[in-house]
Amino acid sequence: MNTTISLACGNGGEENNELISKVFYKAFANEILEKKEDAAIIHNGELAFSTDSFTVSPLFFAGGDIGKLAICGTCNDLAMMGAKPKYLTCSVIIEEGFELVQLERIVSSMRQELEINGAIVVGGDTKVVPRGSVDKIFINTTGIGEVLQKGISSNNLRVDDVIIVNRDIGTHGATIFAAREGIDISSSLKSDCNSLFAQVKALIDAKIKITAMRDATRGGISAVLNEWAKQSNICIEVAEQMVPVSDEVKGICEMLGFEATTLANEGTFLLAVKKEDAESACGILKEFHPHAQIIAKVTNAHAKKVILKSAWGTSRFLEMPTGELLPRIC
Repeated sequence: MNTTISLACGNGGEENNELISKVFYKAFANEILEKKEDAAIIHNGELAFSTDSFTVSPLFFAGGDIGKLAICGTCNDLAMMGAKPKYLTCSVIIEEGFELVQLERIVSSMRQELEINGAIVVGGDTKVVPRGSVDKIFINTTGIGEVLQKGISSNNLRVDDVIIVNRDIGTHGATIFAAREGIDISSSLKSDCNSLFAQVKALIDAKIKITAMRDATRGGISAVLNEWAKQSNICIEVAEQMVPVSDEVKGICEMLGFEATTLANEGTFLLAVKKEDAESACGILKEFHPHAQIIAKVTNAHAKKVILKSAWGTSRFLEMPTGELLPRIC
C-alpha cells in the first residue's frame, strides 16, 4: 500500500479492498467481520446490521438524490442478507451556508423511501461545519433488519450455482458522470437508484433456494463477481452477450472508455441460486424489470477467477476494478 490515501482507495475495487483488509480488518478482526458480507448477521442469526456513508456529487440527479440514495443503500444491504429493513439511524454533516430548501428536499426523499421499505428512523446526529470543510452535505445511515431467510452468504457459492442480474447494469454510474460533466443526453437515461426489498421478498415467498445476493454498487458487477469468486474459492464463468446493458450506457462507455461491468449501480443486484431454481428466480425478477437475466454459472475451471466468455468463443479474465474509476459516486 501507498503511505497516503488516494481516491482509488474508495473505488470499490482492488485498492479499496486492500485498504479495508490491511487497515480496518486488521484492527477490528472478528469472525463476523471476516465473513465480508453486505450486512453483519447478529443476534443468533435473527438480525442483520449495516452502515453506509454517502457523499455523492451532484446531490440531485436523474432518478434520485443523496437522500434517496442514503436510505436505499443501507436498506438494500440489509435486503441482500435476506432481511426486512426495520430501524435506521441518520447522521448528517452539513456545510455552513447549505440551503434549507435543499435539505428539506433531501429529507423528504428519505421519508418517501423509508415508507417504501416499511422502515423508520429511530435516532441520528447532526453536525454543521465551517464553509469549505465538507462539500455541501454528507449522510450516514445505519440499519437493522429482521432476517427472513437464513444462510444467505457470499462464502457459500458452489459449482453449478447460477448467477442472475435483476436488470440492466451501469445506469447509476453513467447518469452521475453525465450530470457531473454536463453531458446533454437526449434520452431516458436515469439512475437505477431503488429499494430492492420487494424483489427479495418475492424470491423468499416463492421459496427460491438463495445462495447469495449482493447489490453491485461501487466497482459494479465486476467487483461483486470477483469478491464472490475469492470468498467461495470458485470460478465464475460469465456469458458476455447475456449481460444486459442499455444503449445509453453503451454509448457513454464507448465515448469515454468505460467498462459497463465496472460502473456503479444503486438498484441492481446479483443473485446466486441453485441450478434448478434459476428459471423460476429469473421469471420472478422479470416481473419487476424486463431485463433480468441469467448471466453466469459457477464452475471449478480457475479457482478465485472470473472468466468473461464472448459470443465468438473467446475468453478473458474479468479482473477486479483498479484505479480512480469515478469518485463521489455514492
